[in-house]
Amino acid sequence: MNVQTRNNVHVTGSGPATMVFSHGFGCDQSMWRFLAPVFAKRYRTVLYDLVGSGLSDLAAYDWEKYNALKGYADDVLEIIDEFAEGPVIFVGHSVSAMIGMLADIAAPDRFAAHIMIGPSPCYINDTGYFGGFSRSDIESLLETLESNYLGWSSTMAPAIMGAPGQPELGTELTNSFCRTDPEIAKQFARVTFTSDNRADLAKLQTDTLILQCSDDLIAPVQVGEYMHRTLPNSVLQVIDNVGHCPHLSEPDASINAMNAFLGTLCCDACVV
Repeated sequence: MNVQTRNNVHVTGSGPATMVFSHGFGCDQSMWRFLAPVFAKRYRTVLYDLVGSGLSDLAAYDWEKYNALKGYADDVLEIIDEFAEGPVIFVGHSVSAMIGMLADIAAPDRFAAHIMIGPSPCYINDTGYFGGFSRSDIESLLETLESNYLGWSSTMAPAIMGAPGQPELGTELTNSFCRTDPEIAKQFARVTFTSDNRADLAKLQTDTLILQCSDDLIAPVQVGEYMHRTLPNSVLQVIDNVGHCPHLSEPDASINAMNAFLGTLCCDACVV
């Protein structure tokens, strides 16, 4: 299997450490266009599409493999093996934050830090835990997606993006959702919204920035606070932003938070 073709991998920049960017549900690597060029001045940067998204090789989509986040985490390790140089800083948006965490737990020697943008270990409310959605909310969401994916996309994408002052970003996300193969999107949505990785958080020993928005429909601040309490070596930074994609709607605030975190790392190669 050609990993570069499978995941549409692009490498730019140079530096003593590698920053790997991994997008969220319904997106592709173009969502990093405001952040990646900034960090490519100091790091080797690796961008890729999750299999089934963007310009990845759809023929590589394995329904059994990708029926759990572990399948995507396995891909991350293969991408790192082939394209990373030096310590790896993994930047994961939304579900990719958990994908990166699972990859780290499987091979902790490969990661120097994680930057989790809008992460959630579990979207469903539970006793003593607020994930933002009831189980019936998630079941209804998935039923609607199953019966009318394009209609669901046109309604949900702008709500997920937020950014009320930048409606073009909501349109962009809608179009991105609509470009995704509906059957693959349905499976990935089910895997994303029904996964529960709360028990895995305590296993992650790597330094982690949790970058949360002050008003996020998908990952409320309470989720970030829970993760900060549970992750052994984490920093929580809440930025003033409406929506789930601050790397698009508030790139400067996101970059500032990332730089502040990177400046605290013990890894000399990462602090450049």
